[in-house]
Amino acid sequence: MDTDALQLKVSSSQEWIDCVLNNFDEFLKDHADCERKASSMAMSFVAKYPNRTEIIPELIHTGIEELEHFRLVYRIMEQRGIQLNHSIPEDLYVKQLIKLCHSDRDKRFRDRLIIAAIVENRGFERFKMVSEHIKDKEMAKFYEMIYISESKHATLFTDMACQYFDKAEVLKRWEELAEKEAEILNGLEIRPALH
Repeated sequence: MDTDALQLKVSSSQEWIDCVLNNFDEFLKDHADCERKASSMAMSFVAKYPNRTEIIPELIHTGIEELEHFRLVYRIMEQRGIQLNHSIPEDLYVKQLIKLCHSDRDKRFRDRLIIAAIVENRGFERFKMVSEHIKDKEMAKFYEMIYISESKHATLFTDMACQYFDKAEVLKRWEELAEKEAEILNGLEIRPALH
């Protein structure tokens, strides 16, 4: 699907990027957690919807790619002497988005794919901000690689949805959920985390 059709409704704030850059070690820990969760999310689609055979190979590939990103973030953390979090904190942003899913099984599947696309799109926007604002050239290059990868994932999940649902329906639901995502994001405490 055309990325121009998949626009977020609100941009991340200067306060957010300032918070990240002032607490970058904490951001790295959260980034590592997010990559693990993204890999698990892709594989959970495989587990929950094994009959959706058309998208399983791409989901497996995405799960592996996200796990590779985790490995790369962890390597940076090792170099800096940063340990992983003992447990992955609850992600209130994603939790609130998931609550918006339809209860009907098929429509829930559609909504989960669209929410995955929105989350990836927000990740793209925020990783791009990190790349553009961080002074460390190596980190800027690393986050450029990450945001380019994330940019493909937003369209990937909406393309998956369009294999099973009408494109106009997917776009309409994107618009509805993107509006809600903006409200959720604006209601979150600003902290050195992706969400």
